[in-house]
Amino acid sequence: MAAPNCLVANDWICWDYVTSRSQELTDATLEHIWLTGVSVLIGIAVSVPLALLARRGRRWAAPVLGLTTLLYTIPSLAMFSLLLPVFGLSAALVVTGLVLYSLTILVRNVLAGLEAVPEDVREAARGMGYGPGRLLWQVELPLALPALLAGVRIATVSTVALTTVGSIVGKGGLGNLIAPAVNSSFKAQVLTASVLCVLLALVADLLLLGVQRLLTPWTRAGAGGRSVARETTSSPAPESGSASEPTSAPAPAKGA
Repeated sequence: MAAPNCLVANDWICWDYVTSRSQELTDATLEHIWLTGVSVLIGIAVSVPLALLARRGRRWAAPVLGLTTLLYTIPSLAMFSLLLPVFGLSAALVVTGLVLYSLTILVRNVLAGLEAVPEDVREAARGMGYGPGRLLWQVELPLALPALLAGVRIATVSTVALTTVGSIVGKGGLGNLIAPAVNSSFKAQVLTASVLCVLLALVADLLLLGVQRLLTPWTRAGAGGRSVARETTSSPAPESGSASEPTSAPAPAKGA
């Protein structure tokens, strides 16, 4: 007797489901990527001005950070319901909700990165004739990149998960497959769509990690320099030579 088809048996792992629904899975995955990417990019564009506003002092920092934190505490179903009268059943509804959720992470990380820029670096740039705009774009934001990109990674992974909630308005990417499959106990569809969602989060995080390492090479060089310095300073001094002779290799130049 032939073995029963895994679709008929409603198995969790079913390759027949993957091959027969490949186009449906592809479309849902592409929609998921699009919703996530657009939401994170808009979130970055909004979070930078908000972080700059919060940096002006406690008068502005408290309301900005308080509002973004409050938005993150709103349950996703309630958030989409509140936005429904404005955007209707559209992708803009989902994107707006995802952007609002991402601000909590992005604003705080951008602000932390800007505040970590050494004051002597700012003073040196001003002494060279840098105005506020040039100082921001050519000095402060580049030095704040490690913190900013770390926030982007966290926000992206979080957004990949939250995008599935958009299935309540039919714009949830892989969530459009997970939600009905849960209701109908379609095991293969639940597992396949869930695994794809997890893989999207992992791939996005690895890609962003690569971008972070590419755009911030000085963080690796600095770590390497500190490691070399520890090794050289822990080695015994040479027996011969004057007392003023250096006992360790010179530290690499800043930014090397």
